[in-house]
Amino acid sequence: YRTDEGKPWVLPVVRKVEAELASDMSLNHEYLPILGMEAFTTAAAKMLLGASHPAITEGRVTSVQSLSGTGGLRVAADFLCRVLKYNTAYYSSPTWGQNPLQYWNHRLIFSDAGFTELRQYRYWDAATRGLNFDGMIEDLTNAPENSVIIFHACAHNPTGVDPTQDQWKKIADLVEEKKLFPLFDSAYQGFASGDLDNDAWAVRYFAERGFEMMGTQSFSKNFGLYNERIGNLMIVVKDPACITPMRSQLTLLVRGSYSNPPCHGARVVSRVLNDPALFEEWKDCIRTMSGRIIEMRKGLRERLEKLGTPGKWDHITAQIGMFSFTGLSAEQAKFLCDKYHVFILSNGRINMCGITTGNIDHVAEAINDAVCNVSKA
Repeated sequence: YRTDEGKPWVLPVVRKVEAELASDMSLNHEYLPILGMEAFTTAAAKMLLGASHPAITEGRVTSVQSLSGTGGLRVAADFLCRVLKYNTAYYSSPTWGQNPLQYWNHRLIFSDAGFTELRQYRYWDAATRGLNFDGMIEDLTNAPENSVIIFHACAHNPTGVDPTQDQWKKIADLVEEKKLFPLFDSAYQGFASGDLDNDAWAVRYFAERGFEMMGTQSFSKNFGLYNERIGNLMIVVKDPACITPMRSQLTLLVRGSYSNPPCHGARVVSRVLNDPALFEEWKDCIRTMSGRIIEMRKGLRERLEKLGTPGKWDHITAQIGMFSFTGLSAEQAKFLCDKYHVFILSNGRINMCGITTGNIDHVAEAINDAVCNVSKA
């Protein structure tokens, strides 16, 4: 995330809590428990599921503090492969990471953890610049039993396109029918729409349906704590008796990997999530961030339409979150870079946080020039 001045933003509520922590002489640098700070992991799970969710009140949820979202995905993959002996995982096409395919993060993480079958399910429809729902359903229908299906909880990266609630319900029906295992990658809760509950809808719906499932949480974006590597792996089970042996296995996996999670980011997030006043301050911060991104989406679309840029541009405002899949080709992306110094990925993904009121006209004019004068072939 960047401010309208193009600068990194340390959230005011984070600054406040860090100042309080710095002056608290009772704090020390002792190790956390292997599975993390309980006050943090408990609060994180409640944030994702909702504090009154039956899975929480019935004691069917456990959590592990992780090294942000990527670390949570790795612990999840290790557990699913080594303990449950799952070997097939599906991830969306596209998903986050760098080209070529083997460096897409979901594929890389699960491959390194020992999964031998890494498959894609269709997601992006280049023609409509939206969700290829029929293709997604067809691919998941063909998935073998016990396949791990990696979903983006909200603000799909890199497309910015999410299923509707009705589509999520149909996806859940299929997951149940085919006996698949859902894993939600939640990197943008609150940051996508500005509403924590709205951004967690799919995760909560699946949990309400009674699925055993996992959810990984990153606090890099919604707290601005990118370099603190603060995350959470939440696991929902049907039988609370599974929790103790499962935590024992998770402890062995973590001990043999990074041994112990870092403390500072966990203290900051825990303090905010567990203090009602600080929590409200934080929600104001995420509304500020998501609101600025939404305004930049509206502004870019309006300018492209005013310029008469060929094609439709409503997908820019239909998509949510940090990124927009513009539909521009690799050749057009290179043109933007070479002529205008507007930097987007070769697949057409643009970081909306990089657009400001000071450069939005320049970006729109650059895209217009690229679309008008550079072939997509």
